[in-house]
Amino acid sequence: MAEPVLPATARTLLARTARVQRDGRAPSLVAGVVRGGGLAWSAGRGDVAEPHLDVQYRLGSISKTVTAVAVLRLRDEGRLDLDDPLDRHVPGTPFGDRSVGQLLAHLAGAAAESPGGWWERVPGGSLADLGLAGGHVVLGEARRFHYSNLGFGLLGELVARARGRSWVDVVTAEVLAPLGMTRTTPRPSGRAAHGCAVHPWADVVLPEPEHDAGVMAAAGQLWATLDDLARFAAFLLGDTGDVLSPATLEEMAVPAGVDPSSPAWSAYGLGLQVLRVDGRTLTGHGGSMPGFLAGVFVDREEGTGAVSLANTTSGLDALVPGLLADLRAAEPRVVEAWSPSPSSVPLERLGVWYWGPAPVALRALSGGLLHLGPLPGRPGRASRFRRREDGAWVGLDGYYAGEPLRIAEDHLDVGTFVFTRTPYDPAAPVPGGVDPRGWSADA
Repeated sequence: MAEPVLPATARTLLARTARVQRDGRAPSLVAGVVRGGGLAWSAGRGDVAEPHLDVQYRLGSISKTVTAVAVLRLRDEGRLDLDDPLDRHVPGTPFGDRSVGQLLAHLAGAAAESPGGWWERVPGGSLADLGLAGGHVVLGEARRFHYSNLGFGLLGELVARARGRSWVDVVTAEVLAPLGMTRTTPRPSGRAAHGCAVHPWADVVLPEPEHDAGVMAAAGQLWATLDDLARFAAFLLGDTGDVLSPATLEEMAVPAGVDPSSPAWSAYGLGLQVLRVDGRTLTGHGGSMPGFLAGVFVDREEGTGAVSLANTTSGLDALVPGLLADLRAAEPRVVEAWSPSPSSVPLERLGVWYWGPAPVALRALSGGLLHLGPLPGRPGRASRFRRREDGAWVGLDGYYAGEPLRIAEDHLDVGTFVFTRTPYDPAAPVPGGVDPRGWSADA
């Protein structure tokens, strides 16, 4: 159960939320922080009915993360592979040679928007109604990050065809209902905020339209309450239930495509945005649709999340990262106590090794992992390794992600890089050999 924040923390969080709502001129805004599996604090500002936890707002592109979860469930069941070409599952599009994984990471070179009218403001139809053609492939595959709403419309179609049901039926049955997100729906249901545009030069508003986006719904149509969005934040923090394995959730958060246009460190995984903000890595997604702005991001290391929903088309400062920073400063996480654990390899294999003349350390970590990296204060590459079921070690991150680690008595081999117990140990199999004259003062 979530532990409520301290009164002083609540005041700080409320002050930030109130200023963002006022300065951003949002007709209404609801926000909260998540800790311990649920909301530890929340508030509503502006014209929002109470209880503010149960008013629906449009999620926009947070819907993409829900779609990605449905795709990865298919992968985990063996129904598809992320390297599969789209044509294998949704034949007949100009993106047939682009992979499912590329679409998830916005690396498929698909046009940012679907053809025809502005899909966010006009009713949508079927995939055939889009009339996709070669011109909607705007970049080569895996060339660069290019955010694509169209790509996620195609992924929604993939999910529907694989399951033999509509996209909304699939995500409701397989993602939302198991997580208890019963107030998350494809169209507004019950108590819901009205989408508004706020005039740039006067304090007046204009209602924004709402409709069924058809095949593009998977890119941004879901509506949710603050309570439900907080549950999704808990999911992103690891409370996945039977919806997704923790390993797959971790895979979603690994940056695949980097957005070079962002002034801060910004990347994209598999249906998840990954941001580097003030030295912290945040994972989640933002959302924007005419009349609405939304955000859900979590700090997995800190075990906290923050959520926000507002009924305005534009103009709000980023609220969620600020709430996470406020919470971290006011109530920093107290980490678990260290306790001994067995080493996953013999102790004599650990310690200092050398890549040529550069010293590195091999350490055993808790959870059966190994870490190979430079000594403190020295530059160099670092990666963690996990033992596979077949006994081999494989890199999890950093330069050696996916590369094999072989541990011998007198050397390590990481993807052909050989590490020895002394710099260029002549007794170890150093590629190219070691000059028999050895080390000397002669250059």
